[in-house]
Amino acid sequence: MKKLILTTAVLALSAGVAMAQTVRMGTEGAYPPYNFINDAGEVDGFERELGDELCARAELTCEWVTNDWDSIIPNLVSGNYDTIIAGMSITDERDEVIDFTQDYYPPTASAFMAVSDSVDLEGGVIAAQTATIQAGYVASSGATLVEYPTPDETIAAVTSGEADAVLADKDYLVPIVDESGGALMFVGNDVPLGGGIGLGIRESDTELRGKFNAAIDSMKADGSLNTLLVKWFGDGIATY
Repeated sequence: MKKLILTTAVLALSAGVAMAQTVRMGTEGAYPPYNFINDAGEVDGFERELGDELCARAELTCEWVTNDWDSIIPNLVSGNYDTIIAGMSITDERDEVIDFTQDYYPPTASAFMAVSDSVDLEGGVIAAQTATIQAGYVASSGATLVEYPTPDETIAAVTSGEADAVLADKDYLVPIVDESGGALMFVGNDVPLGGGIGLGIRESDTELRGKFNAAIDSMKADGSLNTLLVKWFGDGIATY
């Protein structure tokens, strides 16, 4: 009886990741082209295609879960899914709470976008998504930070005049600027932030992290990761 109780407790504490073939992939679903919800109501984008390929190479089955950005790390830690694959930059601060795989997207620039090139980036009102490295940068820059839960709301803040500019991943902003017909533009200098983008993994899931690291290694080695990067972000994107 004691052995049965002990075994049951151990299994419960393991969270099932190492024993299960299905891995729940947590993403935001609101940050194209990294991840978004398509017309069929399914997770789509660069990270959906990448995640499915990584799971195939690691002999795992992906199950996709969406979660609001501002609680995406707490819900990983609490076990609501097994990874974060959501355009999350690797930072020392985040690494104190969770672990990361190696990067699957090279370190890249953030950029300011506005409706005019005369905005005051040092003393003005700058929008950024909550709990991002961009928000942290603006908060320490001397400008007035206004945070929004979603990327769409940061763009709306600029177009409505609530904010003078937005700071976000440049690769996210490029298609928005291109499709604005000149109404929106990049201003100021690009800002290098973060150490590339990786999968967030619970600190206890070392085996899972190892499987994904091996899969990322194989995609870098055979060039397929570069192919995906160019497919989703264009020829000018940084590659491996």
